[in-house]
Amino acid sequence: MQKPAVTLMVKAARAGGSVLLRNMHKLDALNVVEKQRMDYASEVDGLAEEAIVKELRKAGPEYAVLGEEGGHQPARGGKKAKFTWVIDPLDGTSNYLRGIPHWCVSIALVDNGEPVHGVVFDPLRNELFVASRGSGAVLDDRRLRVAERRDLEGALLCTGFPPRERARAKPQLDCLNALLEQAEDVRRTGSAALDLAYVACGRFDGYFEAGVQPWDIAAGVLLVREAGGRVCDFRGAALSRMDIAEARGRQVVAGNVKLVEPLQKTIVSSGYAKAFD
Repeated sequence: MQKPAVTLMVKAARAGGSVLLRNMHKLDALNVVEKQRMDYASEVDGLAEEAIVKELRKAGPEYAVLGEEGGHQPARGGKKAKFTWVIDPLDGTSNYLRGIPHWCVSIALVDNGEPVHGVVFDPLRNELFVASRGSGAVLDDRRLRVAERRDLEGALLCTGFPPRERARAKPQLDCLNALLEQAEDVRRTGSAALDLAYVACGRFDGYFEAGVQPWDIAAGVLLVREAGGRVCDFRGAALSRMDIAEARGRQVVAGNVKLVEPLQKTIVSSGYAKAFD
């Protein structure tokens, strides 16, 4: 049985997904803004976030909100919040705006910096990934486990090329070159939340990316952990708080416990991790 917070999060994710589905055939008429160089948002992102927050506010005024579009919204009444809803109403905006069918809604409930519940919803495939700390992760009620691959040999990996990190493109490409000496292939899908969800259910063996924010990864990180995987940064350290955005974003590596170590070490040995020092 779903916990009350998860039930509310699922309802909110579906509300946001409905907004996205209603507008996906009106792409030519959408108002699109460039938030930063090659980093876009549309009016639909904002509408979806409004629909999500409207549902989540039903949980009570003591919850803060950290959304990609709305930023940080403190708990009502100015009280310090223990819990924060961390929301990406449309992870994969560039895909969405180009009609590429790979994007999702991501919602996490973060307790004192750590995600305790997470929902990643793919409206096009009607796939609902859900995790709760200590209770495992599921896809449409089917329990998830990360893939069992033990090393990079033959691994299917995924990554991203965030627009704010293009100055580090060369070390990233050097890293990819090193990984492809062993890995089967590397995918770049355009949605960090779905990348992590796919790691959790074994579709990808591992994932790494830099420049991501809490709304990109908070729910997905919990999915991977609850599916038996490990998540760390490029140096192998624990991730920072998931209820605070960082100007430069952060780095993340995810996969099963045995695969993460050689993946993370290759990121270091290739010089990619050093690019962030």
